[in-house]
Amino acid sequence: MDVRLCEYFVAVVDHGGITKAANALYIAQPSLSQAIRGLEREVGAELFDRSGRQFVLTEAGRTFEVSARRVLRDVELARQHVEAVRELRAGRLQIAAVADLTLHPLPGLVRDLREAHPSVAVRIRDSGSPAGVVAAVRQGEAELGLTTLPVKAEALTVHRLRSQRMVLAMTPDLADGLPHQVPQAMLPRLPLLRETDDPLAALLLDPAYAEPAGPGGLRIGLRQVLWELTMTGTGIAVLPEGFVRTQMAGRVVALELDPPLHRDVGLVYRADQLSPAAEAFVQVAASSSWAASA
Repeated sequence: MDVRLCEYFVAVVDHGGITKAANALYIAQPSLSQAIRGLEREVGAELFDRSGRQFVLTEAGRTFEVSARRVLRDVELARQHVEAVRELRAGRLQIAAVADLTLHPLPGLVRDLREAHPSVAVRIRDSGSPAGVVAAVRQGEAELGLTTLPVKAEALTVHRLRSQRMVLAMTPDLADGLPHQVPQAMLPRLPLLRETDDPLAALLLDPAYAEPAGPGGLRIGLRQVLWELTMTGTGIAVLPEGFVRTQMAGRVVALELDPPLHRDVGLVYRADQLSPAAEAFVQVAASSSWAASA
């Protein structure tokens, strides 16, 4: 049933007749009369007793009035909910991210979003790898993905946010004797801890620098394990500077590489399907001090 007909019906009830209701609705009286007749045909009963000078509800009309007002209340409530989401007085956002980005910088970006829109609920999932982040967005498990770049994301939008400086993280005893700026060519002689599928070789001047010259290097499947091994002095890891300073402070020291090493970070999403909450997060992420800094 057309909601508009329920609105017309209730207007006739509230105004006591067709003429006043038509004026209130800014429609022609014959059009309103025709609409009410059409409504009666649709429900299969006369809703008004027209024998007097005013429209009086029949028994069927009184029964229908209850349902009609409920429909209008539900429609108004739905409209208010949609308006609240559009104006970000409500809303929910699902974000997928690679592990270290869930710890830095994602918490700060979520904080900035919540400061501007405190009623938006945010859920974060660790999707493991850049490929996992893309898969989560593609399969609808997350609306936004925060990941390292590059990624294979056909039919998705990739929005680069910034470049992160990568540093060598290690306990002070392992740093003893190393220069403050470690030449990339020295990496094969260090006890590097690496993820099984990390892109380190592609970031270095020479991919061979990522391969250990001896038995000192380790390949680790879980990033959390790699971080713990780094903080216990088992080896040296190449990690984002911001992550080291926020998550490993007091446990490790950070040495720069020469020349400096960087990786790109960005958002992945379906541009034509972003909710208002997701659009707000994209704006927050693009304008944040983290994204603006090098």
